[in-house]
Amino acid sequence: MTVPTSGPHALPFDLVIEGGILVTPGGLVHADVGVRAGLIAAIGDLSGVRTAEILDVGGAHVLPGVIDAQVHFREPGLTHKEDLATGTAAAVLGGVTSVLEMPNTDPPTTTAAALADKVARLRGRARCDVGFFVGATGDNASELGQLEGLPGCAGVKVFMGSSTGSLLVADDETLAAVFASGSRRVALHAEDEDRLKARKHLAVAGDPASHPVWRDAETALAATWRALALARRFGRRVHLLHVTTAEELEVLADCKDIASFEIPPQHLTLVAPDCYAQLGTRAQMNPPIRDQRHQDALWAAIKNGSCDMIATDHAPHTLEEKARPYPQSPSGMPGVQTMLPIMLDHVAAGRLTLERLVDLVCAGPARVWGLAGKGRLTVGADADLTIVDLSARRTIRDADMASRVGWTPFDGREVVGWPVATIVRGHIAMRDGQLDGEPHGRPLRFVDTLAPNPP
Repeated sequence: MTVPTSGPHALPFDLVIEGGILVTPGGLVHADVGVRAGLIAAIGDLSGVRTAEILDVGGAHVLPGVIDAQVHFREPGLTHKEDLATGTAAAVLGGVTSVLEMPNTDPPTTTAAALADKVARLRGRARCDVGFFVGATGDNASELGQLEGLPGCAGVKVFMGSSTGSLLVADDETLAAVFASGSRRVALHAEDEDRLKARKHLAVAGDPASHPVWRDAETALAATWRALALARRFGRRVHLLHVTTAEELEVLADCKDIASFEIPPQHLTLVAPDCYAQLGTRAQMNPPIRDQRHQDALWAAIKNGSCDMIATDHAPHTLEEKARPYPQSPSGMPGVQTMLPIMLDHVAAGRLTLERLVDLVCAGPARVWGLAGKGRLTVGADADLTIVDLSARRTIRDADMASRVGWTPFDGREVVGWPVATIVRGHIAMRDGQLDGEPHGRPLRFVDTLAPNPP
């Protein structure tokens, strides 16, 4: 299309991104993007139009804004590891324009007041848009239907197995109460707590390679079966976070009507036992990095289309904490800044197409979680754009990480493909590896609970 440069429709743009290859729902398009009032106002030949600013991307690929649908930014209470300012800075440096943040903070996000406090903390500090999950407990199960409708709420998160923090809903009676309250999709950390307790003796002191032995595939599968049974019983949609086993994938393939799932990039990239020999406890997370058989199954789910999204489970701990002897060392690793470079490198290696990657990190999370205005590069959508150089060759380094913990399991890894600019609702948040402008992040809106845009 061509936008008129004269007449009543020739309104000025706030920003024009020119010279890019756009990844649109209709395929790759050589076109410009015109932004007005935070929205994509035009796509086409915009040469000669009036605009306040031009960003010439010189033939780079323009993606819809990338979404990381599982991050732990640790605020409040655990801000020596991360906070909303450092976490969102890491996000936009990695090309990420929206994140969904988890409730296992201190205090945990289990009440309306705790959720409102997190939303208030975004103003003037967050560099990307953020939605927050509410954590389910035995105490708030009856209130979850009300909590899930509050501004900024992404939905309800359930920890079926113990991980970082105090949130845990392990018994079927409490789980049933959670599923009975509310209607939105429920996010699940599916590890069976009883089996974790019974197998804890298999965690060998000083040997993080025993982590996937303790938290084995059956631990994940048992919880997934229980979650799916409850989903059927209550007619409630569920989302399985960080799926890591071949066995779970076989079950989930038959449940697409009621269950979606995600795979973390680190499980597609690191493999046991090598990762534990090379990284020690830095490779420790829940559920664990597993062996080649499971990784092969994960890649098959990426290629056959059954996987709905990729999300990092960005869960930073300090190097001092990670240096504790296993299993006293905490589980979790940072990832929001490295997700896109790692996955672009997989694109360069031919493991998936760029279009499939966009489905996994843009359209997929927006579709599953109902993010209003996000996930597609189309007129009328939020002007969230991630600009990438597919041929750039870079080395991921600890020193470049904006996360407060200052490390990545991918330190020293050379990759092909790199984000070169990040635009959040028309504001350039990163260009050429540097933060740009003031923080403009705000609470995400969700189609199930649409509210007016905040001022």
